[in-house]
Amino acid sequence: MEEVVLRHEMSMEAEDDDYIEYVPVAKRRAIEAQKILERKRKFAGGELESARTKKRKEQELDKFSKLAAQEKPKPPSLVVKASQLKHDAPEITPAQEMVQKEREIIESLSDRKALLSVGELARGITYTDPIPTGWKPPLHIRRMTRKQCDLIRKQWHILVGGEDVPLPIKTFKDMRFPKPILEKLKAKGIVQPTPIQVQGLPVILSGRDMIGIAFTGSGKTLAFVLPLIMVALQEEMMMPIVRGEGPFGLIICPSRELAKQTYQVVEEYLAPMREDGYPEIRPLLCIGGVDMRSQLEIIRKGVHIVVATPGRLKDLLGKKKMNLDNCRYLTLDEADRLVDMGFEDDIREVFDHFKDQRQTLLFSATMPAKILNFAKSALVKPVTVNVGRAGAANLDVIQEVEYVKQEVKIVYLLECLQKTPPPVVIFCENKADVDDIHEYLLLKGVDAVALHAGKGQEEREHAVSSFKAGKKDVLVATGVASKGLDFPNIQHVINYDMPPEIEDYVHRIGRTGRCGKTGIATTFINKNQSETTLLDLKHLLQEAKQRIPPVLAELNNPIGDYVDVAIANASGVKGCANCGGLGHRIGDCPKLENQKRMAIAASRSGMYFGSGGYKGEI
Repeated sequence: MEEVVLRHEMSMEAEDDDYIEYVPVAKRRAIEAQKILERKRKFAGGELESARTKKRKEQELDKFSKLAAQEKPKPPSLVVKASQLKHDAPEITPAQEMVQKEREIIESLSDRKALLSVGELARGITYTDPIPTGWKPPLHIRRMTRKQCDLIRKQWHILVGGEDVPLPIKTFKDMRFPKPILEKLKAKGIVQPTPIQVQGLPVILSGRDMIGIAFTGSGKTLAFVLPLIMVALQEEMMMPIVRGEGPFGLIICPSRELAKQTYQVVEEYLAPMREDGYPEIRPLLCIGGVDMRSQLEIIRKGVHIVVATPGRLKDLLGKKKMNLDNCRYLTLDEADRLVDMGFEDDIREVFDHFKDQRQTLLFSATMPAKILNFAKSALVKPVTVNVGRAGAANLDVIQEVEYVKQEVKIVYLLECLQKTPPPVVIFCENKADVDDIHEYLLLKGVDAVALHAGKGQEEREHAVSSFKAGKKDVLVATGVASKGLDFPNIQHVINYDMPPEIEDYVHRIGRTGRCGKTGIATTFINKNQSETTLLDLKHLLQEAKQRIPPVLAELNNPIGDYVDVAIANASGVKGCANCGGLGHRIGDCPKLENQKRMAIAASRSGMYFGSGGYKGEI
């Protein structure tokens, strides 16, 4: 019975699954009509949308076509622009292009102000007012017109630069030096000033900073020594010096020999003043190779004037044995040599000891444009006094250049010595050649002495003093003897080796033909010299109107002499703007290349040795 009931329920569920509800006809028609209406609405909406889209697209196309019609032509590419600019640019001559390159090189050089101290650079100190002095020229000098001053400068071949240049004075008496100094000048046969003194002395006595450029033997030493004596005398008379005080004036020289010579000039003019009853002025020679205790004794008493080399001066200042608190007068003798020989950092350290503004003077026979620009940027409204072109040779020297093979030079030397009577100076590039030639001359019976940095201080002093006194006929030396040393009445200078730098050549031949006298300079050249050096020599001989040997006449400047002339006219610089050489431009300067290599090496090692490598000379 239960099974029958269960089956009946299952059959009923199956029937329920297959059941379809009955929908009346009216309702079914209404549903179908609704579906038709929906399909029509969708279709109509799609057509409307497509029509709107089509219209919008047509409007956009119309708009784009109008813009295209108004659109400017496509701008040219950078290549087209560059070619167009090149075509439109004015034509540049080779000289103008070279001048532009030189300007770029000079601008790329270090703008480090070589003559400012580290402290001044750090504090950004600049001085604006010149140091006041009690000196004033006589009334008749002050009443001179500008035309009269220009006439005197033209007559003495003096070129000046700067603001408010003091008036030139033609006599020592009008410069108002004390009577003992005037009598000493007269006793030495110095009756009137040289060109550098005519303009330089009034500038310095006025308290102005100065850059003095003149050929060797033109009286530069006297131009800065006499005003220094006046400064020391004025300070002593105003307030006498006490123990441990001073100096009031400082002269820095590149070599011991030059420092000693300058010190002797100072002593020479102080002696008659002491005898005439003027206050005692104490000078000090501060150089290496001399016992420091003797120097310290003078410093303890109080010193007025110091003549020094950078090394020993830096040592004394560093150990606080001496100070520059009262120093107001500074001279850099052979200034370009000091910087060029690697003493720039030493001089900076010395400058850092100054406590107040100083009157700074720079003197040299050669002054490359780079050093000149540094000096102008660091000095206070400097006056530039130039007697002849910077780096030009003394016109009182007859320059003879001879081609001599290396192996026969020492033999030919004896024949060359017969040209003139003694005294004669022979210059060599290295110490070994100096010793060899000295020994050779002694064996041949020539009374000769040798001088180079490898010798002891006593030997060096003996060589210089005996040669100056006329006890020796020939001095054989390296370049250490060429920097400003004044040997009286030198008849003949022989360059056994042509120096690689034309500046050194100018300094060497300047040992003769001094103070208006005539001298002879013989230079040996051969294939060992670089073409750049020989071109410099050729141009220097041309400038001095000297005979040019065939071996130099055949040399041609790679860029052409006409380009050199055009560049000189356009830039106002003769020869190389970096080193002053005449046979090349700054783009081919061997010294600049060497400086760059040394700067790179220094930056890698973190050390600086300077550009000249001559620190052993001092």
